[in-house]
Amino acid sequence: MNDQPALPPTTDSRAVRVTGGHRLEGTVTVQGSKNIALHLYAATLLADEPRTLTGAPEILDTLVCAEILNHTGTPTKVVGDRFETAPAAAWYPVIPDQLGRRIRTTPVMAAALLTRAGQVSFPLPGGDAFCHRLIDRHLAAMEAAGATVAVTGTKVKARIASWDQAAFTTDVLTHSWGPSLGATVTAMLLAARLRGTSTILNPSVEPEVLVTAAVLAASGVGITWEGTTALHVTGTDRITGGAFQVPPDRLEAATLALAAAITGGTVQLDNFPITEFPDGLVAVFADAGIELVPVNGGTLARCPAGPRAVQMATGPHPAFPTDVQPQLTAFLTQAPGTSRIEERVYRERATHIGPLRALGAAVNADGATITVRGASPLAAADVAGEDIRAATAALIAALAAEGTSTIRGMYHLRRGYDSLLPKLASLGARLTIDQEMP
Repeated sequence: MNDQPALPPTTDSRAVRVTGGHRLEGTVTVQGSKNIALHLYAATLLADEPRTLTGAPEILDTLVCAEILNHTGTPTKVVGDRFETAPAAAWYPVIPDQLGRRIRTTPVMAAALLTRAGQVSFPLPGGDAFCHRLIDRHLAAMEAAGATVAVTGTKVKARIASWDQAAFTTDVLTHSWGPSLGATVTAMLLAARLRGTSTILNPSVEPEVLVTAAVLAASGVGITWEGTTALHVTGTDRITGGAFQVPPDRLEAATLALAAAITGGTVQLDNFPITEFPDGLVAVFADAGIELVPVNGGTLARCPAGPRAVQMATGPHPAFPTDVQPQLTAFLTQAPGTSRIEERVYRERATHIGPLRALGAAVNADGATITVRGASPLAAADVAGEDIRAATAALIAALAAEGTSTIRGMYHLRRGYDSLLPKLASLGARLTIDQEMP
């Protein structure tokens, strides 16, 4: 079953050249959600029957997860947007360093392996490095489930000596940014095959958690919510397979809307109902002058009167998502007046500030507060994005800049988006990909 495409290297020397000043118009289809899919890939480890995820995003992170599943015992293949698995015949619960360090959900996959094999070894996770992100809530959940956890350098080993312990209770609230999304899923996967009912206190209610919980429930696991206070998981000794659809990616949908809006254009997201956007995003977009209009089961996004400055804050769902903050910051460079953004999820998230300043934006970060003074005349520059959303923010700003900009960071774009550049080109963006850049 291991016949997916070869895993590409961790670097990509290509760059995108973007000529700004062209209005984006047209209709596009939103990819399957990257962040939801990555958590569902981990959940497939628990299934006792074949499972298929349709609508999986065709991104580098999908290929990495498939490699991890194959390496650790779960036969997996990726065919287009289909992610197909079969039950493992035996477990090899070691996530290789070169794979685990490429994605953020490594501890979640490790939790599933721990549940199945009683032990696991894995590296500290990778993924976007826009700030320091702890995994202490993941490790606390493993310990609550009865595991002995040891961290040595950049390696983690966990072992459950006895399955005598049944249900457990763990709290996934962090000290700085609210409930941990990933640790909530980690705890769910740990509890899914244990006897009795485990309790997750202060669970995240991000879509990634809700969809994973729904898939587990449809597969025989008992799931009961007490709002945002507690999530109860009743384990089962058999988890069924089946086919599940990955929902569309709200982050790509927001990115496409902002790209159209900064150029004064209009984009129709033909498979993305407005109800899929978080309430906090809809409210901030409205304040910023971006209209989201339901149309034929999708959403029309436009900014007819031009950008407006806003005062806003990111936060846990359903507030404005942190993973759209860099793209919004790029858009606000064209809003007359002063905008202020309070980053309340990842307070140090500011890797996009340098590239935006290089393009001529009047933007700065002071602790968790980002200030944007506009409208700034943006001009072409050669910039690099060192994570997915920073690269995307630079790309959006380049669409409004005078001249032809060079955006480096193709590796990061390919980790998060399956065809963002072709979609922008289909809407009228003038861009090319240079095969090799010094």
